[in-house]
Amino acid sequence: MKVLLTGADGLLGSNLVRVLLQRGHAVRVLLWINSSSRTLDGLDIERQYGDILSPETLDPAVRDCDAVIHAAAMTNIWPQRSEQIRRVNIEGTRNMIDAVLRNRIGRMIYVGSASSVNAGGKGDGSSSFPGARFGLDYIDSKYEALNLVLESVRERGLPAIAILPTFMIGPYDSLPSSGKMILQVAKGRMKFYTRGGRNFVYVNDVANAISNSLSEGRIGKYYITGNENLTYREFFGKTAGIVNRPKPFISVPDWLITSIGYLGTMTGKILRREPLMTYPMARISCEKQYVCSDEAVSELHMPVTRIETAILECYKWFIENHYIK
Repeated sequence: MKVLLTGADGLLGSNLVRVLLQRGHAVRVLLWINSSSRTLDGLDIERQYGDILSPETLDPAVRDCDAVIHAAAMTNIWPQRSEQIRRVNIEGTRNMIDAVLRNRIGRMIYVGSASSVNAGGKGDGSSSFPGARFGLDYIDSKYEALNLVLESVRERGLPAIAILPTFMIGPYDSLPSSGKMILQVAKGRMKFYTRGGRNFVYVNDVANAISNSLSEGRIGKYYITGNENLTYREFFGKTAGIVNRPKPFISVPDWLITSIGYLGTMTGKILRREPLMTYPMARISCEKQYVCSDEAVSELHMPVTRIETAILECYKWFIENHYIK
């Protein structure tokens, strides 16, 4: 099968490309012209350069493909409100939908975020949107893009399903993104933890679920791809054991972290630079954002790997690529 992948140079994309190649698929990647894409070096892939905000660049990328996996997105959480984030995540998704329909592609896989839905949702867009209370255009735009995909299935016959990962951990995290937490523990800088928690998943498990969804799963449905529900204390404890550093030992009460976040947001607006902690992120860190991924396991045959493996592989990749000694 010939597959086009957007967002191929991100954490998920870099792992997904390798899974697709291992399974014998021909992979074409759509890259932004200024992308360094060093995590793709040496791979047997076809590179196409374009911009999901420029529809005229999409037809050459999509043409002759059997499937399109749309994983490109802006994940910035600062500034909290950003028209550019909304354009990339919503208009970019609309442009990809149009290109898929114009070129009569057999299947589209939209990669969203588990924060877009209620964990108890039915997988068909009928659930409420819990993320609205945080006031982040990243979360809001991913919710709107998901609904755009589901509406296009119902109203335009788009042959699509959606994959909604939780907090992914693993190798090839070149920014780094989620791996920042592991780096902070590895460098001995993580002394505190909040009382919240979230669902963590090995990025390669998500990549395998997406690869499986090229032929499995139900059109018009979304699948939450996660694994272990852990408090931050538990996650940092596992990480500390793997990187051989002391565990964070100071529990920060909710009122204190939200106060720090509020001050960080105000300071960031005044100084026009991203603070270490914003008010929305402080609020998120106080909550337990737990989900169930049984449908992804049963219908997409997603592997279930212990999060310790994901942490170790992420840590080893950072060492091999000189992020840490």
